[in-house]
Amino acid sequence: MALTRVSNPNRQASTGAYSDGIIVDGWLYVSGQGPMDLETGNAISGTIEEEVRLTLRHLGEVLEAGGCTYADVVRCTVHLADINDFDRYNVVYQEFFKGVLPTRTTVQSVLGLGIKVEIDAIARIPGAK
Repeated sequence: MALTRVSNPNRQASTGAYSDGIIVDGWLYVSGQGPMDLETGNAISGTIEEEVRLTLRHLGEVLEAGGCTYADVVRCTVHLADINDFDRYNVVYQEFFKGVLPTRTTVQSVLGLGIKVEIDAIARIPGAK
């Protein structure tokens, strides 16, 4: 099984021992993305809406680097620091995902660095066999 590493082209800071994404057998697996400053690795604190937008922009950068778009995502897992933010997060999420929406699990989690959201994804690479 061949693995291909995918990196966010805008990431300059190391934020841990993981790959931004991995391609295997025509699938792109994207690690949890959060509202981070990609130059410094520091968390960027904001409203839930601001943090979700930044997180999904980072997710989109990894998707693009792996040859995908939001439309190719089939699965997301979303961690919210406060499940009471669900409705506000969901409005922003729908700005990025249109048409047939990915399957999704959203849970409340204890997140590091004071962030409010973390999102990972699985996408099918267009044209993959």
